[in-house]
Amino acid sequence: MTTVPVRVQAVMIDCRDPEALMSFWSDVAGVEVAGRYPDYIFSTPLPGTHISLAFQRVPEDKLVKNRLHLDVGHPDREAAIAKVVALGGTRVADHTEGGAAWTVMTDPEGNEFCITAIH
Repeated sequence: MTTVPVRVQAVMIDCRDPEALMSFWSDVAGVEVAGRYPDYIFSTPLPGTHISLAFQRVPEDKLVKNRLHLDVGHPDREAAIAKVVALGGTRVADHTEGGAAWTVMTDPEGNEFCITAIH
């Protein structure tokens, strides 16, 4: 039995068009293509982490809410939201709770993620 914990290497995102989502997330998160394989694209690590985004081609459209999603932060949340919308994302809902505020967004294929303010 090993006592070494697992290390998250990548967050895999199912999609119809890996190239389009890689382009979207490249502009949103400042990542670049690290590797292309048939039906997969892996990004360079997210800034300040060792975790990459990966996009896997699947034949079906997204039908229900994600069970897992990214929370991303930006010092100017409204500017980040405007950029996501300009890149083809959608603003879904704004929330506040216990002094925290976040906005639920979707990428161009409907995958949910949240934007929070960081200070």
